[in-house]
Amino acid sequence: MDKIKKWEIWGAAISILVGSFLHFVFELSGNNHVVALFGTVNESTWEHLKIAFWPTFIFAIIEWQIFGKQITNFCFATFIKIISIPVVIITLFYGWVLFFEDSLIYDIIIFIIAIILGYYFSYLIIKSKKQYGPESIWAILIFIILVKFSLFSYFPPKTFITKDPVSGGYGINK
Repeated sequence: MDKIKKWEIWGAAISILVGSFLHFVFELSGNNHVVALFGTVNESTWEHLKIAFWPTFIFAIIEWQIFGKQITNFCFATFIKIISIPVVIITLFYGWVLFFEDSLIYDIIIFIIAIILGYYFSYLIIKSKKQYGPESIWAILIFIILVKFSLFSYFPPKTFITKDPVSGGYGINK
């Protein structure tokens, strides 16, 4: 098995485990506002996207340091990984609840599938060796996504994705 494949498999596994822990970390911290940056502050879809984003993003930084600088399409692969995970989660979740009742086990399965697919897409792009535009563009787009994931728990837009179905509120200040 090649080095990149091993990293992507480990990255997916770590992102699943850390993301699962992040679901509870805000409450465990006594509702610490700094911890709210990483952990779910309510049961909105957005907050569940956030716990998939952070471990994936941090693992990508580690990958960048280890081997990403030598890969011509690393930022594009990371962008696709970071953007495909929420797209898969949203598509599968709302596709499911359109026809069936929401269930915790299905939510967990969706989370796992989305992260595995994100890392798989990243692996395919890295292995393709094709250049997908300037890496600086993809790095800027990743930064924009980072800013949104950093701010929306504190200053959420009033959308169905950021609305807590339990309290009816938005973000940390329900």
